[in-house]
Amino acid sequence: MSTEMYTVSSSPHIHSKDSIQGIMRDVLIALLPATLVGIWVFKFHALIVVLLSVASCIGAEALWQKLTHQKITVNDYSAAVTGLLLALNLPPTVPFWLPIVGGAFAIIIAKQLFGGLGQNFINPALAARAFLLASWPVQMTTWTIDGVTTATPLGILKEGSGALPSITDLILGNVGGCIGETSVIALLIGGVYLIYKKVISIRIPATFIGTVLVLTWILGRDGMFYSNAIYEIFTGGLFLGAFFMATDYASSPVTIKGQYIMGLGCGIITAVIRLYGGYPEGVSYSILIMNLAVPLIDRYTQPRIFGEVKK
Repeated sequence: MSTEMYTVSSSPHIHSKDSIQGIMRDVLIALLPATLVGIWVFKFHALIVVLLSVASCIGAEALWQKLTHQKITVNDYSAAVTGLLLALNLPPTVPFWLPIVGGAFAIIIAKQLFGGLGQNFINPALAARAFLLASWPVQMTTWTIDGVTTATPLGILKEGSGALPSITDLILGNVGGCIGETSVIALLIGGVYLIYKKVISIRIPATFIGTVLVLTWILGRDGMFYSNAIYEIFTGGLFLGAFFMATDYASSPVTIKGQYIMGLGCGIITAVIRLYGGYPEGVSYSILIMNLAVPLIDRYTQPRIFGEVKK
């Protein structure tokens, strides 16, 4: 009689070939088009901001892990991703100390104090951006292009005065704003790359952008069924937030229903802030607010266990 031998082990029993390093490398590749366009539009100062932000995050993570006697994991690229995302969320002319402070806050306060990679409940780059915006609002809301101070398209829409850039400029990248939000086409190329590599799914970005489009069209800045809703979704950091930050593994839902709820919630909050709030942009705060709801979303959208008796 033949005898089959089985190995008994704890879950997980299915392993993926994906690694943290590989996923983070794909995110860095996906962010490259938007980074290059931002540097091309905003010139040398933007390049220094990007380098300082990335170096600050990597340095803060290595220093913290060294001081707390942990394994140094900066070679998994996660700190570099946080640094690059933070830089892309900063105005191009911020003082050079600001990305350094922001990088340290993102890594130590928003990531390491909660247990490190995968344990953070909010997006570290966005948490740092919110901290910098609350602490140094002047530096974080001064926008220039070609050395001339200018309002962002969302600022012009909010104030209701001034000449709006053409939609072609929004798509190709020739408008004031944060370093990473100047070109929609560059962000879209990166987003499609992440979807193609199966790093993210289309659920959160599509629901997020679609909700902003529909609500802006229905509610409108000048009354219901606003004709410029397409222009609205191409302005600000909507594509940057939808593809690269709302989809953060650690701070977004794991269930399919939960991901649709995440995108829907982000879209609703963004539209409400843009249309009725005092701040022109709402993408960052919408993601941070929905980050806080993720445990609840996952709890109520988890699949029913096969054979479980419904209570």
